[in-house]
Amino acid sequence: MNMHDSIIAGNLASEIAISAASLVVEEGLDYGAAKLRAVKQLGLPARTQLPSHDEVEAQVRDYIALFCVDTQPLELAALRELALLWMQRMADFRPYLGGSVWHGTATKLSDIYIALFCDDPKSAEIALIDHRADYMARSIKGFDGGMVEALSIHAPCKALSTEIGVHLMIYDYDDLRGALKPDNQGRKPRGDIADVAQLL
Repeated sequence: MNMHDSIIAGNLASEIAISAASLVVEEGLDYGAAKLRAVKQLGLPARTQLPSHDEVEAQVRDYIALFCVDTQPLELAALRELALLWMQRMADFRPYLGGSVWHGTATKLSDIYIALFCDDPKSAEIALIDHRADYMARSIKGFDGGMVEALSIHAPCKALSTEIGVHLMIYDYDDLRGALKPDNQGRKPRGDIADVAQLL
């Protein structure tokens, strides 16, 4: 790729990131789905080079600062309170909050992603049954790119007058060290109960 082509590719990636960011904030799409929809909306070829998740996240922060500065901080606090509640309920399974609720870019349309590190995955399901939680077991993409089992709940959030998707992602206890490695920006990728309580 020559310099001219790389400049064009960079500009397109930036346009896709801006368009994807609005879809993330306004429709609650995850980054992957938002990027693909943005490519379609911009009328670009399906094989167009996509921006990184970090680039989209930077645009999400800009979008929130421009258009949601009055509402987003309250929505984020409500989501973090709900996340903390479920982390406390599942405290036996070493819960760690990740995703947009941890990183501070979540809105009322965002789901909550909590990683659980269990010696016995079935015990987490039993704990949910004890909490009388109506959950669905499914597979979603984990932090290492592979598929992991998740127990998904529609949890009522009084502060936002809606239900929020809470996904409890089940990992082996041995995965914990990898889960805490700094991300591409050098940040802590997820936080435990004490970390989330401190954010509040």
